[in-house]
Amino acid sequence: MAKTEQVLKLEPDNELRFRGPFTDVVTAELKLVNPSEKRVCFKVKTTAPKRYCVRPNSGIIEPNQSVSVAVMLQPFDYDPQEKNKHKFMVQTMFAPDGPIESQEQLWKEATPDKLMDSKLKCVFEMPADSSHGPVTKQVKESEEKPASSKPVKQVQLETSPPTYASIVESEQGKKGEDIQSLQAEVKKLNEENAKLKETEVRLRKVAIKDTVSSPPSSSAPAPAQQAIPNLPPIVYLVITFILGLLIGKFIF
Repeated sequence: MAKTEQVLKLEPDNELRFRGPFTDVVTAELKLVNPSEKRVCFKVKTTAPKRYCVRPNSGIIEPNQSVSVAVMLQPFDYDPQEKNKHKFMVQTMFAPDGPIESQEQLWKEATPDKLMDSKLKCVFEMPADSSHGPVTKQVKESEEKPASSKPVKQVQLETSPPTYASIVESEQGKKGEDIQSLQAEVKKLNEENAKLKETEVRLRKVAIKDTVSSPPSSSAPAPAQQAIPNLPPIVYLVITFILGLLIGKFIF
């Protein structure tokens, strides 16, 4: 049985070209045109489904309308020696009249005589100056810049401001020196305090020893005797007279 000719027009119709570098997603556009008077169902397939993302990968194209399909190649390590065997196939068929409830069911029930397809191969291209362009540009810039006799880079490094890490290290070093100095002062004060305590103890022992060994002094003043008043005789006579009067009153 003869194969049904593809009703859609593909742009491009033979191959999909992907231009590197391939360190990021590279997209190739595929345009599907329906020149007929009928609706056409399409589906895009590939031999390397893990390497590509296709949007949309299926759908329906109205009569005399077109659809743009984005074929996105995922990033990979490009090897020019590796032979590329990736291929795409655009499979189509005429859509039935009336509403379509499930395109998936429609494709399952389609017979081979109703299917049409077109195949495209994938081509990877690298820019001509991708491997040597940056080096050549760098060489040209170095040739255009005049040579300077002053070590500009060295001066910039010497006069560059200190970094945060160097400031922290410097501050920590200063703090360490201050701590060591304070520790030395404390140690010195402790030693002086110990010496003063020893001197005080020694003086106390000497004072106690001198007090115990020394006899009481003979020149110490004797305790004061009770003073007896020295009165004149007339006073005694007056006292005796008064006492006599008092005794006489009690007798009589």
